[in-house]
Amino acid sequence: MFTRLGEFVARHARAVLVATVVALAGAAFLGLGAFGKLQTGGFDDPASESSRAAALAAESFGGGTDLVLLVRATEGTVDDAAAAAAGAGLTAALTAEPGVTSVTSYWTTRAPALRTEDGRYALVLVGGGDGERLTADYRGERDGLEVGVGGPGGVDADLGEQVGRDLGLAEGIAVPIILLLLVLVFRTVVAALLPLAVGAVAVFGTFALLSVLGSLTDVSIYAVNLTTALGLGLAVDYALLMVSRFREELDGGATTHDAVVRTVATAGRTVLFSAATVAAALAVLLVFPLYFLRSFAYAAVGVVAVSALAALVTLPALLAVLGPRVNALRLPWTRNRPMPSAEAPFWGRLAAFVWRRPVLTALPVLAVLVVSALPLLRVDFGLPDDRVLPASADSRQVGDVLRAEFDSDATTALDLVSTGPMSPAQLGSYAGDLAALPGVARVETSVGVFAPGATAPVTTPADAAFAASGRQRLSIVTTLDARSTEARDLVGSVRAVPTPPGTEVLVGGSTAGLVDTLAAIGSRLPIAVGIVVLTTFLLLMLFTGSPLQPLRSLLLNALTLSATLGAMVFVFQEGHLASLLGFTPMPLDTSMMLLLFCVAFGLSMDYEVFVLSRVKELRDQGADPRTAATSGLARTGRIVSMAAVLLAVNFFAFGTAQVTFLQLFGLGTGLAILLDATLVRGVLVPACLRLMGRFAFRAPRSAPPSAPPSAPPSAPLVPERPALAATGV
Repeated sequence: MFTRLGEFVARHARAVLVATVVALAGAAFLGLGAFGKLQTGGFDDPASESSRAAALAAESFGGGTDLVLLVRATEGTVDDAAAAAAGAGLTAALTAEPGVTSVTSYWTTRAPALRTEDGRYALVLVGGGDGERLTADYRGERDGLEVGVGGPGGVDADLGEQVGRDLGLAEGIAVPIILLLLVLVFRTVVAALLPLAVGAVAVFGTFALLSVLGSLTDVSIYAVNLTTALGLGLAVDYALLMVSRFREELDGGATTHDAVVRTVATAGRTVLFSAATVAAALAVLLVFPLYFLRSFAYAAVGVVAVSALAALVTLPALLAVLGPRVNALRLPWTRNRPMPSAEAPFWGRLAAFVWRRPVLTALPVLAVLVVSALPLLRVDFGLPDDRVLPASADSRQVGDVLRAEFDSDATTALDLVSTGPMSPAQLGSYAGDLAALPGVARVETSVGVFAPGATAPVTTPADAAFAASGRQRLSIVTTLDARSTEARDLVGSVRAVPTPPGTEVLVGGSTAGLVDTLAAIGSRLPIAVGIVVLTTFLLLMLFTGSPLQPLRSLLLNALTLSATLGAMVFVFQEGHLASLLGFTPMPLDTSMMLLLFCVAFGLSMDYEVFVLSRVKELRDQGADPRTAATSGLARTGRIVSMAAVLLAVNFFAFGTAQVTFLQLFGLGTGLAILLDATLVRGVLVPACLRLMGRFAFRAPRSAPPSAPPSAPPSAPLVPERPALAATGV
């Protein structure tokens, strides 16, 4: 199949390139519309109790609090006549905004909870409306008041702007460095531009796919991050592999046509299996109900598929047209030097050293990885809030003031909605039981505000807003951090309180959403892991013909990923390097940790296939296990190490971001790639091959032998080059 594909592309190279240009132009045009269709949410399970509570609240009460306006009087206090008049005007203006369903203001309710004790700050809570436009219109100076905008809508607006700036900076740093490194690796400008061509096809092709999907279903805007990072990374991986093999064939005396055919038939097979393993690892995100995670599966599978297609069709067509000119525009100081050999002596010597002392060399590496994994035992998961933003962000500043200056934060209250009516007596009894729970500051209802230990509720003008459409709404304001373990335990306690007969009460709010999200991910995690393990095992067994190699690969990957995730706990949860990187230590974002796991797992399988393909090729040609391992690593070590460095640069550039979960994803993925390409591929893989010995690539007895039994005894150890078309790299 790969030989026929190579023949077709070599014969119709110019037609293939014309078709690619047309398709790329169409994809770019279609992909530009993707950004207006993508969403900023997707962190909640739509079938959970908290999501149903939010839907019911939106239906009957116009939704919860979307924006929190933190208002400070530029002179005096918020109760002074000028500030009070301006506050009343601000409230009236917000109430008149189209789409706004509720406005709860200190100046209309005089609720003490909406004002700081010293009178410096007051709050206006807004439900509904266009959060992005309202944020832009009301943030800043207004009639003697200084207005900051926070809450979910304000955080979303700031996140969108900050992520855009961070991505632009990261790509602006990574792309020039990658291009420079590619020129140094290939020693020619022409060859160095080929991975960028593959990357452009992959990224714009995936943008077009996201545009179509965005018209059909909810897709997260953060899928764009993965598209650009993974598209460029896989383009570098596959182009390095294909171009290196093409050069090797040319150096061996093959014509351009034959070199293209052999490159597609050998390295192309590796690309296809590599793409299949990466796609399988990331497609498992479809198991989870959060469209934030499902969006990454859409983007990842799309970018892997388009990258592989570009590497198998577009890149060989470019090589067929270029021929020996792939080595054109050489660096001045390399013009009189031979091009780099396909074999890297360092990696061959390292493999030989490990082969002689497998246990002695493997134990220190295993110790380093195990020690790095230990912080994972202390991991605590959460969801992002305003603290993932830099301290300069307006919504972050609002959140900091709410946590520091207000006795309790009404914006993180538990939001309860009844499915049916309650009598005042039933509602009062139920609210009193809720107010008695540890950590509850007050319970706001339509019959008044219940405080812990109070014998009667305190009524306010805002009480009437808590009853509508035959339903009751209760707001439980707590003194607890919304992301803390105590706050999560409170959700369970609230749900355990008996409700009045004949009605159900749904518990929502940000903390309830966190509890439900963790439960949704946790319940499906075993299924996801099982799918990844099974698909990886089957793909690698099909590729190598041995059941031992998939088992060995899965064990080493689990160890590498545990070490990486442990390092992320040490840095981002426990706060080491916080001052250097400029973030606030917090529980780790559950969704981003899961994405990091899947991306790192897929990319490590990418390099696994690269190395095993050459080792298996040599074994099939009759080489002994030692020669196959040392020579296989020598021929792939340079490609794998350089690909890993280039890909790590791409992800490490996210370390310049000011959004914490982008930093975590970029630094974690880059670290996992480097660990895998150096310690695992350079030491642990040859050590395991040495310990497996002649059983390393032995297939089950029912499988056909890899070499034809009718081969004559005098057959050479290494067949002629055309026979390599059925093997790996």
